Order: sequence, then structure tokens, then C-alpha cells
Amino acid sequence: MSSEKLKINVVIAGRSYPLSVKNTQEEEGMRKAAANINHLISLYEQNYAVNDKQDVLAMCALRFASQVEIASIDAVDTNTKALEKINTLNELLQSHLE
Repeated sequence: MSSEKLKINVVIAGRSYPLSVKNTQEEEGMRKAAANINHLISLYEQNYAVNDKQDVLAMCALRFASQVEIASIDAVDTNTKALEKINTLNELLQSHLE
């Protein structure tokens, strides 16, 4: 297994960023992420009076970070509900086994 990294360039907000990635899967992820960021930048520039790319990039960062946090909160909530159901089933089984 080679530890050699792939060199790629991604363009975000009109700037090129050279990156090193481990494999083609990571490359695909980076390119999709850059495309998503550029799409969101375009939407913000069309819908809001934003003069500074820094502001647009900050709004993009907040949007993507909030999506991660919301997904994390949802996952914890789902896990909590699943554990409650498992505990209820365990109690039901225990009562039938006694």
C-alpha cells in the first residue's frame, strides 16, 4: 500500500487551493465539498447584498457547521430514543421471564 499522496487543486470563491489527498475517494469528497461551497456562495451573492467575499465565506462556514451540529443533535436524540425503547423491551422481557 503506497503512502504517496495525490496532489489536486480545488477552486473556492475564485481562488485555487493546492491540496494533498490520500486517495481518489478523498479527492472526490474534496471536489464535491468545493462545488457545494461555490454553489452556496453563488446563492448568497444573488440573494443578499454582500460586498465582501469574507462575509460570504463566513456565512457558508456557519451554514455547513450548523448542518453538522444539527445532525449531531438529531443523532443523539435518535440514540436516546432507541436506548429508551431497548430498555423498555428489556424490562418487558424481564417481567415475562420472572
